[in-house]
Amino acid sequence: MKIKSKFQIFRISLALISLLLWSLGSSAADKDNIAIVIHGGAGNIKAAQLSPEQEAAYKKKLQEARDKGYAILAKGGESMDAVVAAITILEDSPLFNAGKGAVYNFDGQHDLDASIMEGKNLQAGAIAGVQTVKNPILLARAVMEKSEHVFLAGRGAEAFAKRQQLALVENRYFNTEKRFKSLQKAKQSLLKTSWNQTDKDLAIDYKMGTVGAVALDQHGNITAGTSTGGRTAKRYGRIGDSPVIGAGTWADNRSCGVSATGHGEFFIRFNVAADICARVKYQGLNIQTAADQVINQELANIQGSGGVIVLDKQGNIAYSFNTKGMYRAYKNKKNSHVAIY
Repeated sequence: MKIKSKFQIFRISLALISLLLWSLGSSAADKDNIAIVIHGGAGNIKAAQLSPEQEAAYKKKLQEARDKGYAILAKGGESMDAVVAAITILEDSPLFNAGKGAVYNFDGQHDLDASIMEGKNLQAGAIAGVQTVKNPILLARAVMEKSEHVFLAGRGAEAFAKRQQLALVENRYFNTEKRFKSLQKAKQSLLKTSWNQTDKDLAIDYKMGTVGAVALDQHGNITAGTSTGGRTAKRYGRIGDSPVIGAGTWADNRSCGVSATGHGEFFIRFNVAADICARVKYQGLNIQTAADQVINQELANIQGSGGVIVLDKQGNIAYSFNTKGMYRAYKNKKNSHVAIY
């Protein structure tokens, strides 16, 4: 009996050691998988349009946002915090069409939209048409975490922001000379164009800029977020895909996370962000193939323009766009990258 007991103790000890080693290995593997990918919008971005100084400024800000988010992940932080930190930096920069750099609507004001989603429980928050919230992504997160709702808009969303004690500003805070000039140019074209032909007028530069981020933390949780000022000279309370869960933002730990940028009407109709992850989940496609199928086939076939950033549960990163360029950056344990064209 003593021999048997010693043998049983040995087996139990061996099993415990194996379990401990597996746990340590699993933890190390998860830490190796941490990653973040961000974008600053897609559109008619040409090298000839940017001076070396302007290009350097864009890349520097993209790198700053990316590294801020990654630093949170590297310290064991959550993907939710990493995404919000990265997007907040981009919202505070006048370079991008979100927050401070938001484009003007037809009436000369700024309407801001944002959304965020976490992949563990598929919780999400979104806001649209706010004019006084300094950082829309913070409000989207508050809607997700501190309300029973998913989507708030306009005055109601702003009242909720005030209740959550988020930073509020006058609408003129978002004014920039560059965006105002774009508004004047767009209005000249729009006033010569019938409403139903507006979206087909290629002479109008809508500045399809949006910012977004997708991150994977060491716990295996994916978060995706998107923020935008919408389209230059938009009218009638127009809302694009950025705050629409499934169209502009999607996250599911079982497949991937996506943040989109582009011609929102097409992204809404084709449920782009969720469609990409569905192809990964149900067809077993890798994220690059899934993204290319949707962006460069489904959308391109109907002249829908834009792009996406994608991150899967293994930490693989992909991006796809059918425009001249897309401001983007990523970082994981092995590589870091910043690009525009």
